[in-house]
Amino acid sequence: MSIIKYISYFTAFTLSLLVLLIVYDATARYLFSSGLISLQELEWHLFDVIIMLSIAYTLKENSHVRVDIFYNTFSPKNKALVNILATLFFILPFASLLVYVGIGFVEISFVQNEVSSNPGGLTHRWIVKSLMPLAFLFLGLQALSELFRQIKLYRSAS
Repeated sequence: MSIIKYISYFTAFTLSLLVLLIVYDATARYLFSSGLISLQELEWHLFDVIIMLSIAYTLKENSHVRVDIFYNTFSPKNKALVNILATLFFILPFASLLVYVGIGFVEISFVQNEVSSNPGGLTHRWIVKSLMPLAFLFLGLQALSELFRQIKLYRSAS
């Protein structure tokens, strides 16, 4: 899925922005005794963007957590079977549930016009909350792509 690759570029760029923002915020706080709550909240929001949008890329690159002590000893066919079962029974149901729940979560935030409880904090909280269903939609799409790839591997393995 090439869209996942482009999202990974976006998250890398966002990480660069986050680093610059943290350096600026820390410098302003410790050298000039000034800081803005909105900048601190923006740091958390950018961190959310990086983490949430990197979930699907992690699956694409096969970098997610697993119990490698057993998995590494399996044959390619058994590895493909484990990946197929994990995708069907764990990843896809979990991603579907979080997309379903996340849409309601964002809707409530949007309808209530949720803002930060901190004075000077950020408004429009629904924007960052919309990352949850979006991220898990991307995860589900990447999981489907991986599922088809693993089925091909399973069929071709001897």
